[in-house]
Amino acid sequence: MSAVEGWKNKRLDEIGTIVSGSTPSTSVHSFWDGDIVWITPNDLSKLNTPYLNDSAKKITEKGLNACSAHLLPARSIVMSSRAPIGYVAIPDVEFCTNQGCKSIKLKNDVHPAFTYYNLIFNIHKIKNLGEGTTFAEISKTVLSVVQLSFPKSYSEQAKIAEILSTVDKAIEQTEALIAKQQRIKTGLMQDLLTRGIDEHGNLRSEKTHKFKDSPLGRIPVEWEVRKLCELVDEDITYGIVQAGPNIENGVPYIRTGDMAGETIGIDQLFRTSEKIAKSYKRSTVFTGDIVFALRATVGKVLPVSKEIEGANLTQGTAKISPKEIVEPAFLLSALQTKMVQNQIRLHQKGTTFMEITLGDLRSIKIALPMNRVEQSMISNNLIKNDNLRVRCIQHCLKLRSLKTALMQNLLTGKKRVNELLKEKSVRCINS
Repeated sequence: MSAVEGWKNKRLDEIGTIVSGSTPSTSVHSFWDGDIVWITPNDLSKLNTPYLNDSAKKITEKGLNACSAHLLPARSIVMSSRAPIGYVAIPDVEFCTNQGCKSIKLKNDVHPAFTYYNLIFNIHKIKNLGEGTTFAEISKTVLSVVQLSFPKSYSEQAKIAEILSTVDKAIEQTEALIAKQQRIKTGLMQDLLTRGIDEHGNLRSEKTHKFKDSPLGRIPVEWEVRKLCELVDEDITYGIVQAGPNIENGVPYIRTGDMAGETIGIDQLFRTSEKIAKSYKRSTVFTGDIVFALRATVGKVLPVSKEIEGANLTQGTAKISPKEIVEPAFLLSALQTKMVQNQIRLHQKGTTFMEITLGDLRSIKIALPMNRVEQSMISNNLIKNDNLRVRCIQHCLKLRSLKTALMQNLLTGKKRVNELLKEKSVRCINS
């Protein structure tokens, strides 16, 4: 029995009927392109909500009858049981699955969304039971005896699911806003970094402004195309070849792996000795510099903030220090354009991993206005959009942290729903 009053440990075969899937013969055309949703692990992997209402492939009634798949009602639970184990969803429609999934036709006293969140929260337990040499798989027999804790009260299950679903919807809406801002940024970059802004603050057009041919296509007559090496204060250089062991309170250094996010944080950086860092003094970075990934995520660029000023680089990254004639924020954006990224792709070489040489990086061509005022106007427009997107990303991270905390408390019974609602009421009264 569960240690939490009003809760009970139940095996998965006690909360419903566990069903395996199957695949009709792919050589019989009359089995396919029907109306029956036929779910595979690949369908589950593409979801960003708990709910599923379609599948990439559908089968006919004839196909269903020709294999051992079962038609299951909406609001059952489906989980990938191999390749990999652990994708979970609640179909909103009648469905069947292939053999890579297991489904649970739930009993009436078990809430579908609560079960979904409970499985997600305990998925590590299920994954650890997977067996196999080529890939891990969990059998119907093994899945049947997995125990999860459930409130005896259906209304308590429903309320917990409602709270977690509300947070999930907020995450989904925020992610949609982030994607929208990214699309806006892509459009802005395409316009601003190829057409520019005139002295009146208007976007240039070939109908109203003069353009000219260039090695990078049509650009405003006020613009020029320069090699990257002509726009930097010092020669572009990479950093430490062998950084040695991590030294507490040593000099931080930046690897390509530290460039995965939107910024480079000081807390994530490994550190090397001052002696090693001094021998690579030319690759010490300062505010306004740009870090360029030479390997792995080739072409990824990030700005150097005050927080990481004084850090060094590894040989997988390069330092770009813009000249006075170039606004750092403008050059950072220009390096992210399709025009530049296409050039970088053409120069990439490698078998084990892709990389670009410093020589090829120096020869990359950049189109830019030679007037820093226009550069600033362009970069300010892009920064304004980026700031909104970053705020959305930060909000999404907070929501994900909230969801993690709520799952930890609500799905273990550490915090009961009534207590949570009581706390919320008190906060409302006091605010």
